[in-house]
Amino acid sequence: MTKRERRSFSKDFKEQVVQLHLAGKPRADIVREYDLTPSALDRWVRQHQSSGSFQEKDNRTPEETELIKLRKENQRLMMENDILKPSSADNGTKVDVIRNNLHKYSVSAMCEVLQISRSTYYYEAKQRDHQEEKLTQLIVQVFKASHNIYGQRKIKVELQKMGWQVSRRRISRIMKEQGLLSKYTIAQFKPSKSTVNESETVNVLNRRFNQEKELTVIVSDLTYVRVRQKWHYICVLVDLYNREIIGYSSGPNKTAELVQRAFSTVPYNLTRLKLFHTDRGSEFKNHLIDKALDTFGIKRSLSNKGTPYDNAVAEATFKTIKTELINGRVFEHQKELDLELFDYVNWYNKIRIHGSLGYLSPQEYKLSNL
Repeated sequence: MTKRERRSFSKDFKEQVVQLHLAGKPRADIVREYDLTPSALDRWVRQHQSSGSFQEKDNRTPEETELIKLRKENQRLMMENDILKPSSADNGTKVDVIRNNLHKYSVSAMCEVLQISRSTYYYEAKQRDHQEEKLTQLIVQVFKASHNIYGQRKIKVELQKMGWQVSRRRISRIMKEQGLLSKYTIAQFKPSKSTVNESETVNVLNRRFNQEKELTVIVSDLTYVRVRQKWHYICVLVDLYNREIIGYSSGPNKTAELVQRAFSTVPYNLTRLKLFHTDRGSEFKNHLIDKALDTFGIKRSLSNKGTPYDNAVAEATFKTIKTELINGRVFEHQKELDLELFDYVNWYNKIRIHGSLGYLSPQEYKLSNL
């Protein structure tokens, strides 16, 4: 058996491979596409999660151990500073304080500082959950009885008739959680205001949308979609060679992480990609994406400011996705959107015929040109 040649990997390469894994790319695919050993990838992930360093030796020095200890003590002091003020309040207030800080501190530690037993906390919390559940049922009942017309103001009046004193803010929150939208309310997308990306990166693509080799130019864009009463976003990566969607993602935030997750679904070694072209949205041109592109040797191209035609293929792809998947749809939750998008992309790539490809599907086109 031939001995495997020992290779060295840069810190940036290890970091980007780990980020692909954390963003959802299957372990087996990463190992195969980048010719890694499973143990090496597992070790990098552990190192990233434990210390953030990829050094083989023990990363934690006595000074770092002492620093961790000091940080824990500092967190304890921060916790006490956060919750000591209401320590003399009633149990209801204490329960609220604990529930509002669950993302930062443990229940046992907060109970100790607030001088409340854990059993009391859990009992009070359970009672409040039961009350919240009953209130939610009443709000849904009143809304349905109004033929989906009443908003928070009228629902508040109806609840008062039943002996419930509830703020409009609380009613609004519960209505959003339950996906209750009055017929008088029209959902409209409000684009988030952001400064124009003034990067000096030029339009290398220059509208050369017909490419003769796969993975030579990848274009990308984002669009919005309704998930209950909130706007979520979809990102796709399109190969100009055969208009195939080679990567995609969806989520509640229009961020660089959404783009990174789309890259994590690409079924190829990312070093095969030559040029990445997008508009000047900040989610595409930032340190996170720049670092990934530099690591895998992918060149950059940006549309000219205020010129959507420079990214026409991505725009056209999203027009198709909106017409065939999004328009008239309100997804119940993110998981439903993920599943529907997965099914659509597979149909789009393997079955849907494209006029620009001689009425072949993207994968049929690629196979016919091998």
